[in-house]
Formats: sequence, C-alpha cells, structure tokens
Amino acid sequence: MQFKNVVPTLFLLIAPLIIASGSAFADKIYVSDQGHTEVLFGWSHSGVSQQHAEFTVATATLNLADDIEKSSVDVKIDANSLSSGFKALDDHLKNKDFLEVETYPEIIFKSTAIKKTGKKTFDVAGDLTIHGVTRPVVLNAEMTHKGAHPVAAYISYYQGSWVAFKATTEINHRAFNVGSFSTGPIEIEINTELKAK
Repeated sequence: MQFKNVVPTLFLLIAPLIIASGSAFADKIYVSDQGHTEVLFGWSHSGVSQQHAEFTVATATLNLADDIEKSSVDVKIDANSLSSGFKALDDHLKNKDFLEVETYPEIIFKSTAIKKTGKKTFDVAGDLTIHGVTRPVVLNAEMTHKGAHPVAAYISYYQGSWVAFKATTEINHRAFNVGSFSTGPIEIEINTELKAK
C-alpha cells in the first residue's frame, strides 16, 4: 500500500474513536426542576426574631464538566415571585422601598469560577445582580446527588440523569441599594434538583 493511501485509511479508522472520546468527555447541560427548587432568604427583625421568605420562581442552567472546576451556572430569579406568607410584607418588599420589582424584575447570578473544597463541596464565585446593581459573591455549595433519580422507577418524568445541590451565602442588601436602612446580613439558601437535557 502506498504511503499516500495510508493516511486517509488511518483517519477513517481512528475518526470514530476521536468522536466517541470527545462525546464521552463533553459537558452536560442540566436545567433546574421548578417543583424542587427553593430560593430561601432570611433576616433579623431588629434582633427580636429571625424572619424568612422565598422566591418561588427560579431557573438555573448548569453546564457540568467532568472537571467540575470548569463548569458554569447561570441563575435567573423572578423578583415578583417573592413570598413570605404575609401579603402586606410581600407588597412592601416588592415596592420602591426595597426591590422595585416592576423596574428590576429579575435577580441574576452568573458564575465566574468554581473551586473544589472537598469531595462534594465547592465554592462558586460569581456576579449577583439585584436591583440593577452587580456585586461579586461566593456560594458555598454541596452536591447532594448525581446520577439516576430514585423516583424514576415510579414516575417517568424522573428518568434520565439528575444532579442536586444545596448552596448558601450571605449578602449585605444595602450593597445592592435595596432598602434605606440595614437589617443586617441576608442569609440565602438554595436547594435545587436539575435534570440533564
């Protein structure tokens, strides 16, 4: 066989291996399941008691790489979905005194770096935008599940690949020009299950 014919032949033989290898290590996209996603936050009521509320509508898109430090995540939260269980408080937090949800309808987080801190724990650095102001934050995250969902044996929706995370952080709401006075740090906790596309 002449050399000029060997190269194309070898390429045809190894091309499927190259493609298979690339797909095996390709990033996988996961999208949050709204029914199992919570964005909770809490604050001190003048030191008298700890109060809590949540945003009930949030969407996260996770680009999960084999090397998790090369992954990325984008989160969009509907600011108008804020719910404390008390309408008068909800209306106050949504109005111009605080979040101004009609002017700033979304809260957005975009990761900028992920650092592994343990077998299943990570620091997720990113840019958080609230009330039109963007500030850097770090989420302390833990992967609580990866793989098949245990409910898949009973409900077809849960078939496929899933991951789940818990993440926490604290922010100063005045840093985002939210509110005319400080209530102290706002504690944030996110729990979410995400399904592979």
